Amino acid sequence: MGSRGRWLGGPGRALAAVISVLVLTVTGLGWHSVDQLVSGIERIGNLGLGGDRADGATDILVVGIDSRTDAHGNPLTSGELAMLHAGDDGEGGLNTDTIVLIRVPNDGSSATAISIPRDSYVDIPGLGMGKINSAYGVTKATTQQKLINKGTDPGEADRQSTLAGRQALVKTVANLTGITVDHYAEVGLLGFVLLTDAVGGVEVCLKNPVDEPLSGADFPAGQQKLDGAQALSFVRQRHELPRGDLDRIVRQQVYMAQLVHQVLSARTLTSPGRLKELSDAVGRTIVLDDGWDVLGFLHELQDLSGGQVKFETIPVKDLNGWTEDGESVVRVDPAAVHKYVARAIGNDDARTEGGVDPSTVTVDVYNASGAGGLAAQAAQALAAKGFRTGTVDNWIGGPIQSSRVQASSGGDAKARAVAQALGGLPVMAESGLPEGAVRVVLATDYAGPGSATGSATFDFSGSSTTATPVPPAPPIDAGTNGPKCVN
Repeated sequence: MGSRGRWLGGPGRALAAVISVLVLTVTGLGWHSVDQLVSGIERIGNLGLGGDRADGATDILVVGIDSRTDAHGNPLTSGELAMLHAGDDGEGGLNTDTIVLIRVPNDGSSATAISIPRDSYVDIPGLGMGKINSAYGVTKATTQQKLINKGTDPGEADRQSTLAGRQALVKTVANLTGITVDHYAEVGLLGFVLLTDAVGGVEVCLKNPVDEPLSGADFPAGQQKLDGAQALSFVRQRHELPRGDLDRIVRQQVYMAQLVHQVLSARTLTSPGRLKELSDAVGRTIVLDDGWDVLGFLHELQDLSGGQVKFETIPVKDLNGWTEDGESVVRVDPAAVHKYVARAIGNDDARTEGGVDPSTVTVDVYNASGAGGLAAQAAQALAAKGFRTGTVDNWIGGPIQSSRVQASSGGDAKARAVAQALGGLPVMAESGLPEGAVRVVLATDYAGPGSATGSATFDFSGSSTTATPVPPAPPIDAGTNGPKCVN
């Protein structure tokens, strides 16, 4: 789904719009101008979002779409495609090559942006294991074809299938991170260029010169200021970087950190001309969920400063993983991702076994592995830890490739406690389960309490000839003076 050399935008595109609007507010342009800026944004509904902020924060999923259209579905011009090195092959729009979860506490005092590598090999609802950047596109394509086969009008099939793709991505990210998504922001390919130019360009710094034609990156070493088209090449380069996609994510993060720092410190968006340019960029390139009160959210962000925006990346189990079909993937351990995200947002207890009384949790356990007695053995192991036993049976709900705990929400505390007790299984949101219900489905990969090995080591359906574990990079913040030099 898309070539390796294709653009991978940065978290800066949608977050930049939010931060830029904030700057306009606090520098005196007034809420009328802000309202004008926000009113032109395309809105969508029925995404399966949380939206209640009951966990003490607003969690925003920022998605960068490799698209040849604007936010309203209008094709980009040939000049715009040429500027973006995008071509006109029509293959864009299926991959979500930038996926960032941004968490802002309810008091608006800070923000943590957590990047997810696009090739992360995860369980996609309705599809099974696959790269996370295919959740949107593959779901859209398969849904669209089914609708057309039923005789649905092509335009309506496109609308419904696009919604299904977005819903699948929201659920996939929630399952991987253990965080219920409250709001959704989507930006197309053109957005990065327009938003960057709207703030007058951004300073970056390279350790070494680069000349990589696939991305168009051709820069000297050292500090330099990039316009929108140059910045697109800077953040899209993947080849000839020591750690491939992970180094590209670092570029995105340092670029965004510097963008936030420059906008907030220099107050670059106080002129009417800049406001008009930003308004045009936002209106053409950004899609938001229709339940998001952006103006109210911005009121809460008035204490946010550049140094309080922190950028993280989820831990990677194997950078050079391979599937049985020979597909190159980035392997991640969902249990480790849950723990890392919880630490990154300062909320370990809410996402671990601590604080939940097992006697208040009734667990249904199902065996999808084909190994006789596995569900009963796991249920006994849970009972020994104090959990109440519900239904214990064989699974008849379709093929399951990896073991999981299911609940109405990926952040359900009871489900998290059960997952921890079983050695760190991923918790996945399942529509139709009532609040408080906990279901365990065990596949052939299960190696926790009650299995033959009794260990907590999992193989998430990928293999690798050379395991390449990658320690998480130190977090990047936006409070430094001058850009951080990177590969």
